[in-house]
Amino acid sequence: MKARDVAVQGVLAAVALVAAFFVWQREPARAPGEVTVEDAQAGALDRIRYDEETRFVELFRDPQDRDTIWVRLGSKPAKPGTGAQNATDAGALAQATSDAGSAALDAGANPRTNAVSLAAASDGGASPRTNAGSLAAASDGGASPRTRPGALAVASDGGANPHTNAGTLAAASDGGSHSHADAGAVSAASAAAGTPAPVPPPRELRGNDVALKLFARFAPLRAQRDLGVLDDKKLEEIGLAKTERGLTLTLDGTPRTFRLASPASGWGAPYLQRTSDGHVFLLGPALLPDLEAAASRLVDRRLHTFDVDGFDRVVISTGTASRAFVASGKPPGAVQLSPVDAPGTPDDFARNWHDRLWRLTPVELLGRGEAPPGPAPTPAFRVEYQRGGKSVGELSMAKASDNSWYARTEFTPGWVRMGGGLELLAEDAAKLTAPR
Repeated sequence: MKARDVAVQGVLAAVALVAAFFVWQREPARAPGEVTVEDAQAGALDRIRYDEETRFVELFRDPQDRDTIWVRLGSKPAKPGTGAQNATDAGALAQATSDAGSAALDAGANPRTNAVSLAAASDGGASPRTNAGSLAAASDGGASPRTRPGALAVASDGGANPHTNAGTLAAASDGGSHSHADAGAVSAASAAAGTPAPVPPPRELRGNDVALKLFARFAPLRAQRDLGVLDDKKLEEIGLAKTERGLTLTLDGTPRTFRLASPASGWGAPYLQRTSDGHVFLLGPALLPDLEAAASRLVDRRLHTFDVDGFDRVVISTGTASRAFVASGKPPGAVQLSPVDAPGTPDDFARNWHDRLWRLTPVELLGRGEAPPGPAPTPAFRVEYQRGGKSVGELSMAKASDNSWYARTEFTPGWVRMGGGLELLAEDAAKLTAPR
């Protein structure tokens, strides 16, 4: 190649690099008419807080790893209720609770039928929201009492509060991972009856990829339209005068607060009012749904970050006994396990046992620092995953005092509640580690 050709290629490469730099630095394209509500760099955003009347959701960066987002789910103390509606709600909750207790004592009844019957009895069949909540509770066949209070809370308010119902239904569909939202609704109903229930501490869970992407969309915060400063009458009409919903963005340690309200029809983009100057904006419809259903949409439910090809050795332990297996496999297939002293002889019993364990999913995620009820559980068995002689992960399975099975891994922030029927899995683990 001649020197002239080399020079031409160098100039073209330099032009391409300059063009790529300017494209990368260019501000992302905006929708027509889009306005900036809060102009801030993504790196300046530390925390997002979304408030409703009975609960709140926070997304915040991990101080040690700013690329990791944590989700905090919490309930608020119930406000004392007054009026005939509160009395009716409290009575409905008491009746539902009594019926639920009768169903539990029956031990042979069909909890799905009972739940639907309770819903029909409590609202006369007039409220589809109530039935939806009861059906959410019924969907687990009565096996998970943690999801029942939330569904009962939905039944108790007859669907009057769509925001509370949305959060409670999300918790029910989530298999109980957001029991704090349920507790908030039950607390509100209890307050109406004159006996406020204690509010549990917030629950901190690791955020997933959706949470990470959502977090980045709030800095800068943009809206569809700027409606300007509205008078009191107009604020009353669009629901911003007495709203309990709010949004707080913490930028470089400074909170920026906003008020939120949904259209009276329940459809369309929500209204956002900047409290610093009273400006009202029409917010995009895609930002809030993830926050409203944070328990089901924003929480990372994985037990491990590696797949079946991420380890080459499995060590199973029960008590003081343990046994090691050579592991090989590729997703999405099952892992082939062979004893280390006979690597050419696959153990089908071990493979099937591990495949059952690997496919388990949590029913409820406990927060960071949160423990199962009762004394600290003693693991029934433990599995360590190794690669190249180094540990890459582990899983411990234990039965707590409430007879529920709990697991924890190298990735979970704490214990997670698993489904029932794991006694056989523990028994087979003991067989696998028994002396040969």
